[in-house]
Amino acid sequence: MPVQAHAEEYRSPGSGENAGIGVLLSHGFTGTPYSMRPWGEHLAELGYGVAVPRLPGHGTSWQEANRTTWQDWYAVLDNELARLRKEHDQVVVAGLSMGGCLALRLAEEHGDEIAGVVLVNPSVSTEDKRIGLLPLLAKVVPSFPPIANDIKKPGVDEHGYDRMPLRAMLSLSQLWKVTRADLAKVTQPVLLFRSTVDHVVEASSARNVLAAISSRDVTETLLEDSYHVATLDNDAPRIFADSAAFIGRVTSRAAAS
Repeated sequence: MPVQAHAEEYRSPGSGENAGIGVLLSHGFTGTPYSMRPWGEHLAELGYGVAVPRLPGHGTSWQEANRTTWQDWYAVLDNELARLRKEHDQVVVAGLSMGGCLALRLAEEHGDEIAGVVLVNPSVSTEDKRIGLLPLLAKVVPSFPPIANDIKKPGVDEHGYDRMPLRAMLSLSQLWKVTRADLAKVTQPVLLFRSTVDHVVEASSARNVLAAISSRDVTETLLEDSYHVATLDNDAPRIFADSAAFIGRVTSRAAAS
């Protein structure tokens, strides 16, 4: 199926003194690399190697998304991480929403192969009571209204799907479960950004992450002027600057040790 123009992947090999550091950025559920590209371009300008892959079933149609699972999404990131590990001395993983959950799963599975984790409004749970009905609903209802474009900044379009694919959502809920079960395995430094107003992911999701991980180096930053898709919102410059500083700090510390 043709990939939409805005959904193109983004990669930069790295240059200068930061060329030895790779950063893997993952977009969220029903989103595309478009939501992460400005962040990726900012890090590339600083010389970091950057990869912003497109997850299967995204950037095409919500119907195709319903034919994919979390294992498909994770496999793409796992392969991208392996490539970055070959090309760079250290790698940091980062993600928005579901991308944050996938980044946490990578951290759980790969341990000290990952130097740090950056999360923006990570999605690992929901308070929506309909979640218990998903196994049944996904069999009879193909989609729900969309969750895209929760952005405070006027005139910004995330280019996400206009429907939420329920079979894919069921698989996402299964990813949440396995990731939450292993959060204690996360020991890497973590920088977590959370929007104080988020109409997609409840604050309890970030609280669940912070309460369960074993990391000693943890920073939570509240974003007061953005909604869920904060990487395209008013606080994006802060995310870019703070994450770059975090990446520089955790990778230099790891190199020194």
